[in-house]
Amino acid sequence: MKLGFDPKKYLEEQSKYILERVNNYDKLYLEFGGKLLFDLHAKRVLPGFDENAKIKLLHKLKDKVEVIICVYAGDIERNKIRGDFGITYDMDVLRLIDDLRSYELDINSVVITRYDGQPATTVFMNKLERRGIKVYTHRATKGYPTDVDTIVSDEGYGKNPYIETTKPIVVVTAPGPGSGKLATCLNQLYHEYKRGRVAGYSKFETFPVWNVPLKHPLNIAYEAATVDLKDVNMIDSFHFDAYNKIAVNYNRDIETFPILKRIIEKITGEESIYKSPTDMGVNRVGYGIIDDEVVKEASKQEIIRRYFKTGCEYKKGYIDKETFERSKLIMEELNLKEEDRKVVIPAREHSAKLRELSSKNEICPCVALELNDGTIIKGKSSSLMDSTAAVILNAIKHLANISDEIHLISPVILEPIISLKTKTLGSKSTALDCEEILIALSICAATNPTAQVALEKLSLLKGCQAHSTTIISRNDEQTFRKLGIDVTCDPEYSSDNLYYNS
Repeated sequence: MKLGFDPKKYLEEQSKYILERVNNYDKLYLEFGGKLLFDLHAKRVLPGFDENAKIKLLHKLKDKVEVIICVYAGDIERNKIRGDFGITYDMDVLRLIDDLRSYELDINSVVITRYDGQPATTVFMNKLERRGIKVYTHRATKGYPTDVDTIVSDEGYGKNPYIETTKPIVVVTAPGPGSGKLATCLNQLYHEYKRGRVAGYSKFETFPVWNVPLKHPLNIAYEAATVDLKDVNMIDSFHFDAYNKIAVNYNRDIETFPILKRIIEKITGEESIYKSPTDMGVNRVGYGIIDDEVVKEASKQEIIRRYFKTGCEYKKGYIDKETFERSKLIMEELNLKEEDRKVVIPAREHSAKLRELSSKNEICPCVALELNDGTIIKGKSSSLMDSTAAVILNAIKHLANISDEIHLISPVILEPIISLKTKTLGSKSTALDCEEILIALSICAATNPTAQVALEKLSLLKGCQAHSTTIISRNDEQTFRKLGIDVTCDPEYSSDNLYYNS
């Protein structure tokens, strides 16, 4: 993989600027935009970026940092899913707590925002409290967003409880956007100043990249990633007016800046040090780019991946047509086509060929996978295994120089697994998925040296690209993610089944 980003330089720049902000205050509330861990989007568009760079930075500052996690009660009630992990937001809060603790970071509490007695949220709160996690609830702020006098009063932020903190940097994070991070930071600022303490607010930003051109594919890829939120990158007019310098920000930050500035000035009783929304962010990503052409190409590929993802979400009914159409417009803006993703045509051609040979003329699910040396490997569905499992086996056999005629998994192992799946557990499908096949392979590897050699090649699939001609299961999505494979799908189901295709 060609590198376009220097993670070490980025970490040095970002940590230096955070500490500079901290020095201005007794306490800094640092809102984290984007993913705190496993930032796979950044990793894909900035080849060389460490997906856990942010958490590693905080680990270096662990003696100065504690963490508040926000989650919106409405997201818990409607079981909102974090797409890259396939888990609900409440479960992601639990995962986040465990992951932060593994990096020796102190978890202060979980804040339930816009809480109004929702039943499922109350159950979640009980679960946290009975495991020793402090929980605070914040109601919707009276007067928000326009009545600043009410917002910054005992009837506004004063109605919500103050969260006791002890360290100079308080990181405020969440499972996703719209979780109430900003409101929580401002609520804390209000209470800090009521207590006579000098506190500040800043935002740890990644995208859009303020010092990269507005129409750079890197910034357009951010629009593609947030197409459901209708985020639009814009020139920060406040920054230009204040400094006569062009900076890129996005519509929500620019639109809310005047109100946010007034709220901060009302809380602190003095003119804000921030002249623009860009000022509020700590974002040194642009300074880590070492090869702009590599970043441009990676960003274009991410836009295509996002387009396929949006198409599948539309097919599943998760998003509206307007969102999908916007994704298409982003593709057209850069003159990108589906076929610009190298694995798309081989997968489709293999599927079409198999369909011609089939007497039933049925859909033939196929997956094409591009290895890191550019070799394309294909796999098809059968009664024995899914196309995802087939392509993984074919890929590791190729990497291990094992002939196609050699079976890696013994029928002695497969037969009882299929029997358990269908007869005992009642599955209607005999085909084993990707994870089931890998488990079977690992069992065979205990007694079969050839299977062991193939199994050892799985690590070489990290960073590979794959495309499926049909929508794959969530289990297979997660297995591919764990293997480090970026997979896209055509927005088609493998059969007419409704429940068994979900």
